[in-house]
Amino acid sequence: MGKGGSLSDGVIKKILLSYTYVAIWIFLSFTVIVYNKYILDKKMYNWPFPISLTMIHMSFCASLAFLLIKVFKVVEPVSMSRELYLSSVVPIGALYSLSLWLSNSAYIYLSVSFIQMLKALMPVAVYSIGVLFKKDSFKTDTMVNMLSISFGVAIAAYGEARFDAWGVMLQLGAVAFEATRLVMIQILLTSKGITLNPITSLYYVAPCCLVFLFVPWIFVEFPVLKETSSFHFDFVIFGTNSFCAFALNLAVFLLVGKTSALTMNVAGVVKDWLLIAFSWSVIKDTVTPINLFGYGLAFLGVAYYNHSKLQALKAKEAQKKNAQADEEAGRLLEEREGEGTGKKSESQN
Repeated sequence: MGKGGSLSDGVIKKILLSYTYVAIWIFLSFTVIVYNKYILDKKMYNWPFPISLTMIHMSFCASLAFLLIKVFKVVEPVSMSRELYLSSVVPIGALYSLSLWLSNSAYIYLSVSFIQMLKALMPVAVYSIGVLFKKDSFKTDTMVNMLSISFGVAIAAYGEARFDAWGVMLQLGAVAFEATRLVMIQILLTSKGITLNPITSLYYVAPCCLVFLFVPWIFVEFPVLKETSSFHFDFVIFGTNSFCAFALNLAVFLLVGKTSALTMNVAGVVKDWLLIAFSWSVIKDTVTPINLFGYGLAFLGVAYYNHSKLQALKAKEAQKKNAQADEEAGRLLEEREGEGTGKKSESQN
């Protein structure tokens, strides 16, 4: 009885920890999105410089990642040659910088709720680019599901009260670049046996992002910032904002490490609904019934996609276990046959 009770306590503890990691990730992801909106929106903090904000984040995250890896040695660095860095990490850094730049820019033109609805297109973009680069096989039922998600997002866009074509283009561009980055990680890193966690990823990728962002920053934002002599760098605002961005990466590390990437996808859906509710009730963004109907359709498509991926993962794991069991049975049979042969030869002697 005591043994069963201790097992039960262990299971409860594991479940509570998993929910804690999920709650921390949702809270930090939620905070970073709302905080970025607050800083960039002209009606709020009124600092519409998305490249500068992204560069501040990257500088802060790269510095802390360096300290964690090189000074405090909390995380082990990944051994990587210069050629591999240039051929694999640099292209991923370029895509990441473009994704962050465009997604932060979208907050200037679109509501938080509508941006979350547009982000529902991420599985569509990842699957389509995966098929294009032959990392995913084309399946008719999956493509039909992708079209249903796209249809739902199109309805949500049709019902958007503050529709801004430029803002939508920026967000769709961000989704496309982020999806390409995720596929490129599979092609350029995972296929070569290199796995980067969020900390090592920041250590290697953040400096690349800074370099790539510096070029458009010089021409687009630096001249405007130079003329804005009244601006003084607010260490509290930008420091806490950058710390939240870094803490979010740590939360991803914890969540994926202690649960799974699929758990993060499901938690992401919960976060999106919370953000839509927050955007409507606190920021006072207009959320129309057509918005919700369209996003509801997209949400069902995304939920089905995640369910399909889970089933495929379970089938793969079961196949792997069966193969291991067959291999073990074969090994035992060989050992028994060997023992039998040994005993037979002994009796003959």
